[in-house]
Amino acid sequence: MKDVEQRGLYYEEFELDTRYLHRPGRTVTEADNVLFTTMTMNTQALHLDAAWSAGQPFGERLVNSMFTLATIVGASVTQLTQGTIVANLGFSTVAFPHPLFHGDTLYSETVVTAKRLSASRPGQGIVTLEHTGRNQHGVVVATALRQVMVWCRDAHSEAVSG
Repeated sequence: MKDVEQRGLYYEEFELDTRYLHRPGRTVTEADNVLFTTMTMNTQALHLDAAWSAGQPFGERLVNSMFTLATIVGASVTQLTQGTIVANLGFSTVAFPHPLFHGDTLYSETVVTAKRLSASRPGQGIVTLEHTGRNQHGVVVATALRQVMVWCRDAHSEAVSG
């Protein structure tokens, strides 16, 4: 019997200008938003206070944007970086052009915009990922440009076995 372990992509497998659709989507509940907001000590009334939020421009509480960001990145892990990432290097651009509300379903997709071998870490490469989150109507609710360091296939095999 052959074993197959689920993993993300090695450096060589990332394809430029390819859009990876991460499914299934994630329907966001009020409990998700309140739990995340309180766990991260964010006391923003726009996430917690329904009465106050009713008088604000959107007329209701908004999903915490950090929850939205974490979810669109998290949705990409199994398909792109599970077991193949060395490090998350950072985010250069993050935007939230439209709010996410309780009951919305968040869909995530990622485009590979650049990749290069690391000059200082042989056997590893740097990949630039453009993450996009859309609600159930296709409206973009979040974007983020992220750089990750990932293993090259042969170097990872050597590091694990040797």
